[in-house]
Amino acid sequence: MIEIGSIVWGVTDIERAVKFWCAALDYELKRPAADDWAMLGPKEGNGIQLSLNKITSPKARRHHMDLFADDAEKEVERLIALGASRKVWRYEEGADYVVLQDPDGNPFCVVQK
Repeated sequence: MIEIGSIVWGVTDIERAVKFWCAALDYELKRPAADDWAMLGPKEGNGIQLSLNKITSPKARRHHMDLFADDAEKEVERLIALGASRKVWRYEEGADYVVLQDPDGNPFCVVQK
């Protein structure tokens, strides 16, 4: 058996990313953050670890997360208030998701359950 141990997310500003993703996912630091690395996990219960890795490359990062929500519209507005922004996207008809970007420009989707 194999399972996901962590999602590693490339960011340019560890402190800003910790603040955003902890608030967005109700996560917390699992140990003190370093200048180039931080590990986040759920405040309560089980869940997938999110590791933040400081990068310096301006090249596109080929990763994204899908966040499933009971009320996607409400979550989109909450995430924008935390610092996310809408990404310009061509949606197919009937799309059940919204594409956002975190403060570092990394795309992620909020999907209506």
